[in-house]
Amino acid sequence: MIQPKTALLVMTISVAWGSVTLGGDANELFQQRIMPIFRSPDPSSCVQCHLSSVDLKDYILPSHRETFLSLRDQGLIDLDHPKESKILKLIEMGDQDTDRLAERIHAKTRRAEYEAFSAWIIACCGDQELRTAPASKELIHAKPASPDQVIRHARKDRVLDSFVRNIWSQRMRCFPCHTPDEIDSDNPQHAKAKQRHREFVKQYGAKMNIFAGGPEATMRSLITSSRKRSSQRLPMLNLQQPSKSLLILKPTAKVPQKLPDGSFDKPSSIDPVSHMGGLKMHVDDQSYKAFLAWISDYAKIVGQEYQNSDDLPRDNWYPSKHVLRVKDVPEGWPAMSRVQLFVHGFDEASGQWRDQPIAFTQGLVTPRRMVNGSLFLLKSDGINDDWDSSGVTLPRGRYLIKVFYDSGETLASDPTAFLGSDDYQGSLETHGVWREGFKDAKVVSATEFVLPAGE
Repeated sequence: MIQPKTALLVMTISVAWGSVTLGGDANELFQQRIMPIFRSPDPSSCVQCHLSSVDLKDYILPSHRETFLSLRDQGLIDLDHPKESKILKLIEMGDQDTDRLAERIHAKTRRAEYEAFSAWIIACCGDQELRTAPASKELIHAKPASPDQVIRHARKDRVLDSFVRNIWSQRMRCFPCHTPDEIDSDNPQHAKAKQRHREFVKQYGAKMNIFAGGPEATMRSLITSSRKRSSQRLPMLNLQQPSKSLLILKPTAKVPQKLPDGSFDKPSSIDPVSHMGGLKMHVDDQSYKAFLAWISDYAKIVGQEYQNSDDLPRDNWYPSKHVLRVKDVPEGWPAMSRVQLFVHGFDEASGQWRDQPIAFTQGLVTPRRMVNGSLFLLKSDGINDDWDSSGVTLPRGRYLIKVFYDSGETLASDPTAFLGSDDYQGSLETHGVWREGFKDAKVVSATEFVLPAGE
């Protein structure tokens, strides 16, 4: 038999919005359904979409009244349409997650949170005294400690977008050994690649299939595998030392030593790392920078190291197929020293070069005194807003190339850094079309670089 008090509570929740609900009922709902969320040691469903920086508990205070006023005064509650409250929409965002596995895992928790907050908010909005209570200057609003920019930066969809641009876009460096989805069985030219991949999988197992199932599945697999620690294998993503991640160490490592019988020794996954595929990228080239930038950023996100927007890294570059080559670099720049190249666009309206670069690359001086690099195109407010990130290109036009030489070994201590004015070596104006690939690289000579007046 339902007791009178319980019956009153059930009736209060079930009636249509617009009836008067006693504050006591809302408080009881708060104690029974909201406080368990507040006290729970488990993370809320926010972890479905956010890697860090926010939890539903952040919006709850120990007091029923103060929690409501805090949410109301922050614009998170719609007094006239409670079910349209922003706090409920935030909880529901997990329903739209493209990661269906994560959506299913967190569905039960998310639904329980939504129903608890919805019932409590409807009850509170029916309390005229709560609705009209003046805002308190003494009340400290309940909200995440991190600013909105940091919270958005830690969203999984943003991290995935960054993964696509920085790592997934470079996956063909690892073809065919680690890219099973890129092997076309119907293409005769892929026959040898298919055979090689099959042999490696037979010898080393399914761990060879690193870039498989699309970028989302690949990122999830890398993160999951890196949680398993072994003394015989460095993690694919090393969050304590990002530069010691196998995802970077393998493609920058040489093949194992040859044995007396002419065969190769077993490749190593601990220091010193060796790679059966040999060198696929060089330390400090543009791909290395992109890999390390993403891993370092991910490590800082999950370690909750970002405190404000000033801490956030630049994350606005998109890979292109354009290649920039500088030949005839100064004799004083030794082979394997680091160089960064920035491309600036021309603003026809003002008749001046744009202050912010439109593209950049990074490379090493070769023994033939050249620097090569595929361009990453930079996107910022008012610049390239109409880009299609799936195939960004630089249009025909007028550009200024600025060259920076790492004279102070800045990139040795921080490979993700951008060089500053102390390393600036000069600029060169160039015109025309930007083609694709190393074969059709845009080639300029360092002998033509000049230091313009005032720079």
